[in-house]
Amino acid sequence: MSEFDSIIIETQPDPDSAVIWLHGLGADGNDFVPIIEQLQLPSQMAIRFIFPHAPVRPITINQGYQMPGWYDISSLSIVDQEDESGIKESSAILKQLCEEQEAEGISSSNIIVAGFSQGGAIALHCGCRYPRPLAGIMALSAYVPLPDTLADEISDNAIETPVFMAHGRQDDVVAYEYGMQGKELLDENNIDVHWHEYDMGHAVCGEEIQHIRQWLMDVL
Repeated sequence: MSEFDSIIIETQPDPDSAVIWLHGLGADGNDFVPIIEQLQLPSQMAIRFIFPHAPVRPITINQGYQMPGWYDISSLSIVDQEDESGIKESSAILKQLCEEQEAEGISSSNIIVAGFSQGGAIALHCGCRYPRPLAGIMALSAYVPLPDTLADEISDNAIETPVFMAHGRQDDVVAYEYGMQGKELLDENNIDVHWHEYDMGHAVCGEEIQHIRQWLMDVL
């Protein structure tokens, strides 16, 4: 098992697929546990849901206050002055979590990397660079971090990987335009993005959960 602290919930014994779901800044792994029930997936789907807790770190934009975060944020414009080392460090954690699932017998092509906000940014960073095929990448209210490195670092498998992106049009934390810029960048790199947008802020809504449910059933 991982040295990394996570909440693990299996929908059936002997799961044959895994969803590794990263929370947003200041939350923890518990944040998205309730969504399993809300998704109402078919009972025969045997999925291991993994909700890791981000490391606690000082966050510059919050006066250096220590909180769970996948990387530092130093500007209200989150795409400026990016914390490259923090992003790469957390992307490596997610890669390790995927590799642990593979070691436990789950094929990479049955693994989804997912996340909300910061967690979604890490899912996109790691998923687009993962050396083996993944079932999918899900990024909710997120954006593509370190966009200038994507074209050089993207894996050959990423073109085959379904990507689900969802964003609120009234998002005042990760601006809608940042999400859309990320989608357009992925499009430019021949990655197939299933884009959904909703009348909401920095949140997850009921209609979105239904779309996630359908997408999970399609890719798994």
